[in-house]
Amino acid sequence: MSDFSFWVILKNLIWATQWTIALSLIAFIGGGIVGLILLFLRTSQVKWLEVPTKLYIEFFQGTPLLMQLFLFFFGVALFGIEVSPWTAAGLALTLWTSAFLTEIWRGCVEAIPKGQWEASASVAMNYIEQMRYVILPQAMRIAIAPTVGFSVQVIKGTALASIIGFVELTKAGTMLNNATFRPFLVYALVALIYFCLCFPLSWFAKRLEGKLNVAR
Repeated sequence: MSDFSFWVILKNLIWATQWTIALSLIAFIGGGIVGLILLFLRTSQVKWLEVPTKLYIEFFQGTPLLMQLFLFFFGVALFGIEVSPWTAAGLALTLWTSAFLTEIWRGCVEAIPKGQWEASASVAMNYIEQMRYVILPQAMRIAIAPTVGFSVQVIKGTALASIIGFVELTKAGTMLNNATFRPFLVYALVALIYFCLCFPLSWFAKRLEGKLNVAR
């Protein structure tokens, strides 16, 4: 136990935090790209595009993230395809994030008055042009605060990746606790690091919401 002083434990947790941050960035950026594509499909008003997109969103929103991680890690192996914890966690969190971001952004797009759609259609804009030049620039102003706020959920969601062997902050905390038998110290530090990651984002989201006056 003497080999694991406070500073050694903290150093190891901070080392593991980089993987939590890396996985969060992969999930958020990848989910944002996929979510933007799904947003166009979801709001296209073309039934054969809307229906599968809606089913995709319902699946990833309506099932536990933990189960999705199991499917990508253990389920795929049943078909003879070996995936690393990194790959499974990255894919599962990216798709999970994309489903929620799509719905957040869809709500922002639908908050734009219908008159904006009608005005842009009157100057012969097609759907893509309407979204690009008229709707999305206005919807982005509404979407910034809830999108930043959701990033907190993505960071906390990475903790579940520990269940498939991905060594991020929570997994490192468990390993250190098993080695030191000092659960209060280890998990207090884990909680403090999560707080330091999440609180600035929550604070920033609230400031943006107030500044942009989207809550009124």
